Amino acid sequence: MPSAKVLEQKKAVVEALAEKMGRAASGVLVKYEGITVDQDTQLRKALREAGVEYAVIKNTLIGKAADSAGFEGLKSELNGMNALAISFEDPIAPARILKEYADKIETFEIRGGLLEGKVVDAATVNELATIPNKETLVAKFLGSIQSPLYKFAYVLQAIVDKENEGEAPAAEEAPAAE
Repeated sequence: MPSAKVLEQKKAVVEALAEKMGRAASGVLVKYEGITVDQDTQLRKALREAGVEYAVIKNTLIGKAADSAGFEGLKSELNGMNALAISFEDPIAPARILKEYADKIETFEIRGGLLEGKVVDAATVNELATIPNKETLVAKFLGSIQSPLYKFAYVLQAIVDKENEGEAPAAEEAPAAE
C-alpha cells in the first residue's frame, strides 16, 4: 500500500493534468514506443518551440485525469506506454508535429486526442495535422481577397488606356501671322 505522501503527490498530478486537459485547445495521445533518444530530443524541442506541453504519463493517472475532466472516451486508448501532448494556443501544432514523427517511426503512433472539449479518434487527429498553420491560412485568405481586387483594377486601367488611345492628340496651332 502506497504511503499517504505518495497518494497526495499522485492526486496533485491528476488534478493538475485534469485542469490542463480541461482548458486545452487540443491534445494528442501517442503510443510512446520505438523512439530513439535523438528522435525524442528533437520531438520535445519541436513541441516546446510550438508551445506544446508533452510528457510520458502513467495510464492510470491519465485515466483518472480524463474522468475528472470529462474525457472518459480517451480511456479506451490507454494501453501500453503513452505520452500526452497538450496545446493551449494552437490546436493544430501537436497533431502536426506528432504526425510527422509517427510517419517516420513505425512503432510511434497517434492513438487519439482532445479537440474543443471533445475526445477525437486517431483519424481526426491525423486529418487535423494536414491543416496549415494560422499564418498560412491568413496569407491564403488575404491572397484570395486581393486577387479579385487586382483583376478589377486591371480592367479599369485597360478601359482608361483604351479611352486615352481613342482620343487624338490635340493639333498644335500654328502661330498667328502678324
